[in-house]
Amino acid sequence: MDPITVHTGRTVALMNDNIDTDQIIPKQFLKNILKTGYANSLFFDWRYDDAGKPNKDFELNKPERQGASILITGSNFGCGSSREHAAWALKDWGFRVIIAGGYSDIFYMNCTKNGILPVVLPQNARDYLAKIASQEEITIDLPNQEVCCGKEKYHFDFDQTWKQKFINGDDDIDITMAYQQQIEEYEQKLPVFWQ
Repeated sequence: MDPITVHTGRTVALMNDNIDTDQIIPKQFLKNILKTGYANSLFFDWRYDDAGKPNKDFELNKPERQGASILITGSNFGCGSSREHAAWALKDWGFRVIIAGGYSDIFYMNCTKNGILPVVLPQNARDYLAKIASQEEITIDLPNQEVCCGKEKYHFDFDQTWKQKFINGDDDIDITMAYQQQIEEYEQKLPVFWQ
């Protein structure tokens, strides 16, 4: 997992509440079992019209929002089914951080396990961030747990275990492999038929 210590980037805002995983990545795109190849399908039903042409009014399609790495959104983001593809699609599009009013539990964990930092901020902070100009950048300072935009700073709470995983760039496999010597020593003690 790529570490996130301090991330500075441009934003795009979708301020709807209750954006579910079927809106993030519709069911017809779940056949792929790889973690890549989803960027064009992200928010598919909102990004494209019935003829498959880009909806010019949708925020992700606006030229000035291309390359944004921070999504500002409403409450209960990622509700619905538990599809991990939703986190894969957001990451594949280029999002490193999501700032929402809250998340479904499973989606929140899918983000943390896939290197997307899920930040929770209150409505007034998100309303302010949603209105910044397309060329303006904000900074997420994970060690200090702050979102900074100009003179504004917003504190966010974050689990200390996950904080260290993001700062160090450790996923669950990395953490397991830190015990490789102990695992190998244990395996040597197993009966031959087990090996």
